[in-house]
Amino acid sequence: MPYEDSELLAVDKPPRLLSSPDRYDKDRPSLMGMIQRDIARGANWAKERQIQYLANAQRLDFETSGILLLAKTKPSLVHLVNQFGAKKPNKRYLAVVHGWPDEDAFEVTIKLAPHPERPEYIVPSPKRGKFSVTRFKVLERFVGYALIECEPLTGRTHQIRVHLRTKGLPIVADALYGGRNLLLSEFKTDYRLKPGREENPLFGRVALHATSLEISHPVTNDTVRIQCPPPKDFRVALKYLRQYAQRT
Repeated sequence: MPYEDSELLAVDKPPRLLSSPDRYDKDRPSLMGMIQRDIARGANWAKERQIQYLANAQRLDFETSGILLLAKTKPSLVHLVNQFGAKKPNKRYLAVVHGWPDEDAFEVTIKLAPHPERPEYIVPSPKRGKFSVTRFKVLERFVGYALIECEPLTGRTHQIRVHLRTKGLPIVADALYGGRNLLLSEFKTDYRLKPGREENPLFGRVALHATSLEISHPVTNDTVRIQCPPPKDFRVALKYLRQYAQRT
C-alpha cells in the first residue's frame, strides 16, 4: 500500500475498477464495495488493523489508476474532504497524450459542465459550467506522443481529460474524448504480426495515473507526501515509446 498510519490509508487503485459503488448499478464491482464487504466479514487485513470504518476522501475515474486516499475515522474524513474542497491537496497525475504542445508548461482554466443530452460527457460551458483549472508540465516528447504531468487545482469530473482535449492533446485510449489505443505497430517500423493474430494495444484504457498526493495530516497537521509509481501497462508503454519513438 502507498501509505498507512492510524488515521489514513492510501491504496493503489487498479484501472478498470470503480472507486465507489455505482448509484445506478449496485452489482458493478467497486474498490470501496470490496473493502466494506471485507470489513463486514472480518477479513484478516482489516482485523489485524482493527479497522471498523474506512471511507474514501476522493474518487478516481473507472479507468484511472493510482492513489486513492481513505480515512479511518469520520473526523479525519471531514478534514480531508474540506482540504480537497479548498484546493489544498497537491495532486499530480501522469498522462500519455497524442501530440505535444510547443510550450514546456501551460495552464488551462475553463468552466465545465455535463453535456445537456449526454451527462457522462463533460464539455466547456461558460454559462452553465463550474470553474476548473489544471497546470501541465511536459516531461517527455516522442514522435506523435508526450508524457505530461498534470496538477489539477480543482476537482471537476473528467477535468484533466477535458482540459487536455481542449488543447488538442487527447489522452491515449480515452475514446470518450478523442483518444485512440496505443499500438506498437504505429511507431515500430519493423513491426510484424503473425497471420491470424490481432494486435493487442499497449494502452487499452485511459492512460492516466494518480502518481502523488500531498496533504495536511488531519490530526498532526504535518505534511504527508504519498507516492505511487505507475503500473505495468504504463511502464511497458513508456519503455516502447522511449525505444522506438524518441524524437531526434
